[in-house]
Amino acid sequence: MATPATPAVARTAGPLDGLRLENSGPPGPADGLIAEHLRLLGAETDGGSGGRLTVIGGHIGGVTARSTWGETATDEATVQAATGVMAVHGRRDGAPRGLAVDYTATATGVLAVQGLLAGLLARARGGNVAQVEVSAERAGLLAVSQYLAAAGAEEGEAAELAPGGPPFTSADGIVFELETLDPGVWASFWRALEASEESIRRGWRPFQFRYATACAPFPQTLHEATRASSWERIRYAAEMSGADVCPLRSLAERAAEYDGAAPWELTSYDEAYLPGSSADALPLAGFTVLEAGRRIQAPLAAHLLGLLGAEVIRIEPPGGDPLRGMPPACSGVSARWLALNRGKKAVEVDIKSAADRERLREMAADADVFLHNWAPGTAARLGLDREHLALANPALVYAYTSGWADRLPEAPMGTDFMVQARTGVGEAVRPADEPPAPSLMTLLDVLGGLLGAEAILAGLLLRERTGRGVRVDSSLLGAADVLTAPHRARAAQGLDPRRPAGFRRPLRTADGWIALADLSAAPYDIAELSIDQALERLRDRGLAAVPVVTDLTDLLSCGPINRDAYGAPAVPDPWSFA
Repeated sequence: MATPATPAVARTAGPLDGLRLENSGPPGPADGLIAEHLRLLGAETDGGSGGRLTVIGGHIGGVTARSTWGETATDEATVQAATGVMAVHGRRDGAPRGLAVDYTATATGVLAVQGLLAGLLARARGGNVAQVEVSAERAGLLAVSQYLAAAGAEEGEAAELAPGGPPFTSADGIVFELETLDPGVWASFWRALEASEESIRRGWRPFQFRYATACAPFPQTLHEATRASSWERIRYAAEMSGADVCPLRSLAERAAEYDGAAPWELTSYDEAYLPGSSADALPLAGFTVLEAGRRIQAPLAAHLLGLLGAEVIRIEPPGGDPLRGMPPACSGVSARWLALNRGKKAVEVDIKSAADRERLREMAADADVFLHNWAPGTAARLGLDREHLALANPALVYAYTSGWADRLPEAPMGTDFMVQARTGVGEAVRPADEPPAPSLMTLLDVLGGLLGAEAILAGLLLRERTGRGVRVDSSLLGAADVLTAPHRARAAQGLDPRRPAGFRRPLRTADGWIALADLSAAPYDIAELSIDQALERLRDRGLAAVPVVTDLTDLLSCGPINRDAYGAPAVPDPWSFA
């Protein structure tokens, strides 16, 4: 294969250059985030406010985005309660807990920008999209879609759903996260801390499944082993075994090192692209996405592009993606896997084989997007980086969703919980009367997937408007910074970045839980009342409150959840186009 020439990088351009943003109407859940992302993508903003955001200008015309809380919820707290977010986040604690960050509003904002970009792309190709609407309730359902799929599978959960999990604490008070994907490394680490073989054996499965279950009820003796060991000893055990450990950082520490970078990076190249045309109802109809994704981040990004109309082809290893068989299953296929991959085509490619790598380059010649989340350096080592694939397709939108985006030196493994620990998310998600701890709900994998899809849509629109190939980079670090932006800003000003004690903590009733809207407080004790009685009395006082979904299967019997061809629960598309 010929050595690729140095790519010609074009002048930095934004996909919304020359367009302007206008605001009108009542406020929505994430107006500020939407306006900020559109500004970062090049739109001129006038600083106005309002929940209807319209991007207009040039020959594209105007597309309006509107965000709402939903049909039953009224704010972040009630959305988290109604969609199962509180239930999933609270699994480690054994009771529902609200995230102290505005997670569903953040997801809603990113989805609204996606819808705007998709609508603008469709209009640039002859379509007639004029409006997109996103609700925080649908964003919340998307965020818990894997957990919901598992709850509605035809077989039971493969791992125990019970309280417990990281982080760990050393003898000298260092609170830290541990990460390894290898059972041998796991065992070596704990043997170095003199944990019993029985606790090591019993601990691996819940630790391994914590990404899927949002809890890890491993033996308490493992916590005892770290509390009996100094941080120096724990670091040495990690170094010798190959495990990664990361102390929980504060929001103030993250604010002090924050570089101000956007949550994604778009690099435009000089190679030419001939714009296409489409009048199909779905904005990405006619586009082809090659996805070489693992776990959650990249597969979710590609899944969203598929929902927008793109043909998505998964690049899987010989024998297929092993996660297809991850229990629980529906019709023999993992329900969790289907939540991220239903409707995709699949091609098995051995990227260790020179012949198969060449076949992949040939496939990229006919694609619009190539997306992967391989470990850093893997694509370059295999000859599958942007400059290599550009030899076959100069106009390709090459997308990389990573952990750290090369922005932090000596960063640990770039997985969800490690990034949460390193960036202060563990502090942001808990109110002031709870010790900092990363959520075991995969907050950043999901938000990182949303940002990856947003970046790819921005890249496709930039390519459409400039005629140039584009590389887009997004990361879990970018997702963490977007999620914690308000908290980090307070920390940078020397203010307390955490929410007050008891914030978004649901209230127990005689037969369940209810959640009040933020800034509300129950005027009396409701512990002896039923949910219905408590809600009636609170509403008589003019207080907004909703029941807390504690069993995700309750969502299957009411609301917009459907079943796919395998019988697995499928959440509704997050956008409505008109």
